[in-house]
Amino acid sequence: MAGGARTPYRRAVTELPVTHSNEPHAGALGTRLNWLRAGVLGANDGIVSTAGLVVGVAGATTAHAPVLTAGVAGLVAGAVSMALGEYVSVSSQRDSEQALLEKERRELVEMPEQELAELAAIYETKGLSPATARTVAEELTAHDAFAAHVEAELGIDPDELTNPWHAAGASALAFTVGSLLPLAAILLAPTGLRVPVTFVVVLLALALTGAVSARLGGSRTGRAVVRLVAGGAVAMAVTYAIGALVGGVGL
Repeated sequence: MAGGARTPYRRAVTELPVTHSNEPHAGALGTRLNWLRAGVLGANDGIVSTAGLVVGVAGATTAHAPVLTAGVAGLVAGAVSMALGEYVSVSSQRDSEQALLEKERRELVEMPEQELAELAAIYETKGLSPATARTVAEELTAHDAFAAHVEAELGIDPDELTNPWHAAGASALAFTVGSLLPLAAILLAPTGLRVPVTFVVVLLALALTGAVSARLGGSRTGRAVVRLVAGGAVAMAVTYAIGALVGGVGL
C-alpha cells in the first residue's frame, strides 16, 4: 500500500485471503521476480541464438576467425535488438500507465463522489459488507485518495513504474551474459571437440535456466527443462547441418 501508516481498516482489507496482491511490498516483490524472470529468459535467448550461430559456422569451417566473427556479431546484434525491443515495449507500457494515472487524478478532482462509490464497490467484490466497504473506502480516501484509487482500480504503484532505460540495459546485459557461454565454449575447446563440447555446455546451461525459470514461475521443473534442452538441441543440430551443407558445397 502506498503512503503512510496502515489504518485498522486498511489492515482488515489487506489481510483478506483474496487480496494478497495488495499486501505491503507484494507489488515490489512481484516486480523483482518479473525482472529476475526476464533476465533468465534474456540469458536463455542469448545462449540459444548465439549457440546456433557459432555451431552453424563451425559446421562450415574449422577456422576460428569466422566463428569468432559470427559469434561476436551475433552477440552485439542480439543485445542491441533486445535492448531496443525492451525499451520500446516498456516505454509504451509506461506511457499507458502514466495516462491512466493522469486520468485518475482528473476524475478524483472532477467526480470525487463517484470515485468513492467505485472504490467502495471494489471492496464489496472482495467480500466486505456494503457498510464496511464504504467505511474502508472513506478511510483510505481520507488518508491518500490517489494512492488508494490507483492501487485498487488500476493495480499500479506510481512509485514503481518501470524505467525503460533500466529495462533495455538489463535485457542487453542478460543476452550478453548468455551469449558469452557458447562463444567461450566453442573458442576454447580443441578444434576437433569444439562442437560436441559446445553442445554439452549449452544443454547444461539451458537445463539450469529452465529449472530457474520454472522455479520462479511455479511450474514443473522437469517439463520446462525438457522443453528448453530439446529446443536448444534441435536448434544447434539444424544450424550445424545447414553449416556443414553450405560449407560442403562451397557457398
